[in-house]
Amino acid sequence: MSIQGIISNCGIGIATLSGLLILSGCRSPTVHREKADSRATQIIEHKQEEKLGRNTAFSIEAPEDTLRRRLLLDQDLPTSGKASLGTDQLDRIPHWPEDDYPAAAETGDDEREALPYEMLELSLIHALQVGAENSREYQSRKEDVFRAALSMDLEDYRFRSTFQGGLESTFTEDMSGDDTERGVVTTGTLGVQRLLRTGADLSGRIVLDLVNLLTLDRDSSFGILADLSVSMPLMRGAGRHIVTEPLTQAERDVMYALYTFENFKRGFSVRIASDYLSVLQQLDAVENAWDNYERLQTSAERARRLAEAGRLPEIQVDQAQQEKLRARDRWLSAQSAYERRLDQLKITIGLPTDARITLDAEDLRRLVALIEPAAIEPIDDASPAELDNSNETFLVTGESSEEWSESEAVKVAFDNRLDFLIAQGRVFDAQRAVTVAANNLRPDLNLTGSARIGDRRGLGTAAMSDAQLRPGDGIYTAGLGLDMPWDRRAEHNQYRDSFITLERRTRAVQELEDQIKLELRNALRNLEQTRETMEIQTQAVELARRRVESTELFLQAGRAQIRDVLEAQESLIGAQNALTAAVVEHRVAELELQRDMGLLEVTEKGLWVEYAEGPEKIDD
Repeated sequence: MSIQGIISNCGIGIATLSGLLILSGCRSPTVHREKADSRATQIIEHKQEEKLGRNTAFSIEAPEDTLRRRLLLDQDLPTSGKASLGTDQLDRIPHWPEDDYPAAAETGDDEREALPYEMLELSLIHALQVGAENSREYQSRKEDVFRAALSMDLEDYRFRSTFQGGLESTFTEDMSGDDTERGVVTTGTLGVQRLLRTGADLSGRIVLDLVNLLTLDRDSSFGILADLSVSMPLMRGAGRHIVTEPLTQAERDVMYALYTFENFKRGFSVRIASDYLSVLQQLDAVENAWDNYERLQTSAERARRLAEAGRLPEIQVDQAQQEKLRARDRWLSAQSAYERRLDQLKITIGLPTDARITLDAEDLRRLVALIEPAAIEPIDDASPAELDNSNETFLVTGESSEEWSESEAVKVAFDNRLDFLIAQGRVFDAQRAVTVAANNLRPDLNLTGSARIGDRRGLGTAAMSDAQLRPGDGIYTAGLGLDMPWDRRAEHNQYRDSFITLERRTRAVQELEDQIKLELRNALRNLEQTRETMEIQTQAVELARRRVESTELFLQAGRAQIRDVLEAQESLIGAQNALTAAVVEHRVAELELQRDMGLLEVTEKGLWVEYAEGPEKIDD
C-alpha cells in the first residue's frame, strides 16, 4: 500500500497535521510561566535535599498581603503610587500577556490577623520573621537561586529530544515556459533533534508535500521525504566530560546559589538581632537618662531647700540646676538616637520608615536578668596574662553550652562555612576549565552520516506518481571530516588563561582560610572581652547605686557637697548604660561566633536554630 493510502486509511491528512502543529505551538504565556516555575522549583528542592540535607518550601511569589502593605494602609501612611503596594496593584499596560498575574500567593498564616496594626509591637522573633517576609534584599537573594535553577534547566534541556514542526502553503504561477503553470504546494514538516551526552548530534525529519495544479489536467501528487543525519566529534569537543561541562557547571551554580542564600540568611538574622538589640539598648539609655533627669530634679530641689536653710552655698545650687539641664538635654539626645536606630531597623526588615511600631523591651530585660550580681564573684587584681586565655578555650552560651578550643573552632568552620565550601568548589571548577581549554586545542575530527528516503514534489513534478518510502531506494552517506589546528591563537591564549584562573581560585581559598582564622580569633577575643566587661559592669552598677545612696545621706548630714551627689549620679547612669551595652554586645558576639563557625542555621521563616549540624562538603 502506498504511503498516501496509509494516511488516507488512518484519517490523517495534511489538514489534520497542520491542526496538530498549530495546537502544539499555541500554549498560553501562563502555561509557559507555570512550567518554568515547576521545573525550577523541582531543581531547587532536589538540590536542597542533596546538599543541605533538608527540603523546605521555596517560592519567589509575593505573600498575599505583606506586613509592609498592611502598615501603609492601616496606618494611612503616604505612598508614591501603586508600586508602593506591590506589583499585583499595578495597572495593566496595553498588550499585557496575563490578566491574572502577578497574583498574590496564599500565606496560610492566620496569626497575623490578630496583630494590632495601628501601633505594632515587635518582639525579636517577630522581627526575624518580618525581615524574611518583607526585606527587599532577602527577596532578591531568593530570586538569585531561582534564576540559577532556570539556567540549569536550560542547560539540561540541550540533552532532551526537541521537536520542530511547520506548515507552509504556497501559490505559484510559472509563466516562464510555453504553457503557464499554476498551482498550490502545501508542505508539512515534523522534525526531532537530540544531543547525546557522548557528543553525538542526531536530527531527523519527515516532510509531506501535497501539490495541486490549477491548470492543464489539474494533476496532483503526494511527496514524502524522511531523512536522518548524525554528527559526532572524535577529538575536539569529544568526551562526556567535555560535552556535559556546561550542565555540570550549571548544576554547581545552583548549589552555590543555595549556599550563598543560606549564608546570607545567617548574616541577615544576626544583623537583625544586632540592630534590634541596639534599638532596645538605646531605649534603655533613654529610660536611664529620664531616671537620671528625675533624680537630678530631686537633687536640685533638695539643694534649693538646703540653701534656703543656710546649709548649702548658692553656687552648689547653681551646679545642681546646671546639671539638671544637661541631664534633660542628654535625655532629648538619647530619644533622638533611639528614633534613628528604630528607623534603620525598619529599613533592614523591609517596613516603611514612618510606620508606627514599638519593640518588646522584655527581650532586653530577659537578657539582663540572666546576670545575677550575687552570682558574680569580685574580680581579683589579676595580671593581663592570666585574663587573656581566649586563645586556649572559649565558652559558647546558648541552648546547649559547649566548650571549644581555637583549633576545633577553625576545623568546624572549615567544614561548615558555606562561603568556604563555595571557594573550594570554585577551585574544582577551574580545574575542569583547564581540561576543557586543553580539549579546544585538538583538531576537529568529526564522524558524519545521513540517510535520505523518499522524494519531494513540486509544480514541476506534479504529474509524477506519489512518492513512496522505500529503504532500498534511499541515499546513504558516511563521512569523516578533519580540520587541522593550524590557527589556535585564541584557544591557546584561553588555555594559558585557564591556569591563571586556577591559581587565582587557589589563592582565594588560601585568603579566605586565613580570613576565617582571623575572624574566629577576633570572635574569641570579643566573646571573652564582652563576658569580662559584662561582669565588671554588673559590679560597677551595684557600686554606683551604693555610692548615690551614701552621698545623698552624707549631703543631708553636711558631710558631702552637691558636686559629690552629681558625680555619683553621673557614674550610675554611665554604669547602667555600660551594663546594657555589655549584655547586648555579649549576646551579639555569641551569634556572630556561631555565624562565623557556620553553626547558625536559619529556617525558611527567618528564625535561627543554634548549633545545627552543618552541610556536607562540595564533592570534587
